[in-house]
Order: sequence, then structure tokens, then C-alpha cells
Amino acid sequence: MIDENLPIEDVRAIFANERFATNAGCIIVEASKHHAVCEMPLTDLHRNAQGGIMGGAIFTLADFALAVAVNVGQPDTVAIDNNIRYLSAPKGSKLIATARIDKAGRSLAFVTVTVTDDTGRTVAIMTATGFRTA
Repeated sequence: MIDENLPIEDVRAIFANERFATNAGCIIVEASKHHAVCEMPLTDLHRNAQGGIMGGAIFTLADFALAVAVNVGQPDTVAIDNNIRYLSAPKGSKLIATARIDKAGRSLAFVTVTVTDDTGRTVAIMTATGFRTA
């Protein structure tokens, strides 16, 4: 369990081991029990052949925010189910994922992650189920 009272720098250091997400540019902005906000500045790395932002890049940020929300102040948790709906193409220069735990049970956690861009446009909504491994 990651202590929910850790300074944000310490939480970032723990999640630095999420190499795929951090190499993609994902950054933790807020981390508390049942809640996380993560950002990802958009670069050419995130673009598809048509110049749009790849769905996989959006999913990566949402999944990273999910991981932070379900593990800070909670038993060790992994995602066992994710469903993402892509609603709009991002227009801004970064994406922001806000994860909230809708219900935290003994074995399962149910989470909603909303991804917006920095213009306020809702880009995607992910619903996920986490399994408590500890």
C-alpha cells in the first residue's frame, strides 16, 4: 500500500517504475485516496499516421491515472477490466486524466476516469474494475 500522506514527489518516484506511461510523458499532478489527476503533454510521439492523437496514447494516460487512484491509500490493486469511449479528438497541447473511485470494496474497486484536453474538451471516458491483490 502506498501511504496516502506521502508528498507528491514521493508518489511520483514510486510511479516512475511505470516505465511505459512515464516514457510516454505521463505526470502525476494529484494523488490521494480514491482520486488522481495525471497529465500528458502531447508531442509527435502521440500522433497517428493521420496526425491525430492515437487512442493508445489516450488509453495509456487514463490507465496511469487509474493505477494511481487505486493504489494510493489502498491495498495493491491491478486492473482486470477497462472500457474506454473516445468522445472527441483532442484539440489542446496536453491531456488531463481525472480518476475517481466510485466504489472501493474488499476485493474490487470500480473506477471512472475522465480524459479532457487543456481546452476543456472531454476526449474520453474510461470505466474500469480493479482487483485487490493484497
